[in-house]
Order: sequence, then C-alpha cells, then structure tokens
Amino acid sequence: MSSTTLFRARVPTTRLRNAEKILAKLGMKPGDAFNIFLAQIEIRKDFPLTVSTSPESVLSTEAQGKKWEDALGAY
Repeated sequence: MSSTTLFRARVPTTRLRNAEKILAKLGMKPGDAFNIFLAQIEIRKDFPLTVSTSPESVLSTEAQGKKWEDALGAY
C-alpha cells in the first residue's frame, strides 16, 4: 500500500460547490479530480493544460465540423 499525504487548499466555496456537482455526475469527488490532475503533471512532466493571457480563438461551428470530418471522415 502506498503512503498518502493530506493536502489542504483554500478555494472559493461557490467554486467548490459547482465543481462538486459536475464531478458527482462523473462519479468523482474533488480529491479524485485532484489526483488525476497531479497524475497528468507527473506523466507529462509539465502542466497539463495551457495557461495564457492570450487564449486561442474558439473555432466556428463550420471549422469544428471540418476538423471532425478531416479526423474521422464524413458522417
């Protein structure tokens, strides 16, 4: 059995409650999500998502459809 460490963090109550509702739909608790997040950092040896002050633009519906079609073929 591997050892564990208690990790505590202060987060806004509303953010935690909203996240708990979403995670519950996935059958998860916040601790599960945090473990997945840390596992991804460990696997990638990097932060698992892009953090930027200049986010990429959102694709239009047509551009999203084209990307899907290119990747998976016509529907």
